[in-house]
Amino acid sequence: MSTGNCPDRDPALVQTLRRLISALWLVLSLTASSSALTKWLPVKDNRPKNLELQTLHFPLPAITSILHRISGVIIFVGIAILLFLLAESLRSEQDFGNVQQWLTSPLVKFVVWGVVAGLLYHLIAGIKHLIMDTGVGETLQGGINGARLVVIVSAIAIIAAGVWIW
Repeated sequence: MSTGNCPDRDPALVQTLRRLISALWLVLSLTASSSALTKWLPVKDNRPKNLELQTLHFPLPAITSILHRISGVIIFVGIAILLFLLAESLRSEQDFGNVQQWLTSPLVKFVVWGVVAGLLYHLIAGIKHLIMDTGVGETLQGGINGARLVVIVSAIAIIAAGVWIW
């Protein structure tokens, strides 16, 4: 494969294609301000931008939705940890004793509590979503009340899980 002039390319054809592309670009750029093409062409945006994230205040339903996603990630990672503990405990009686000893450590208890807390929150928020899929609580006030209920029930369940683990 040569890197020099390619005999397959006709210089006149290449020049014609370049002119055609330039003409099309000119037409598109002239009509972009008043057509639907503005979403594909670069347009100067003069709207103010708020880059201070501390000034943003999310409503409670948005916070519970974000926490639902985060709890899903916690469950995903936590399942690997719990499966490791299960595999170790099933290996032999001595390894079962080792896992029991590990579970007395405050750090391991905290990790297990975090996974259980994520699971409980994800379960409760998921039940709320399933109920909303049936048409219950689809209004703005219903969404706010549902989010409040998720936070209250989850807090009670997570505290109860913490008491049970410790």
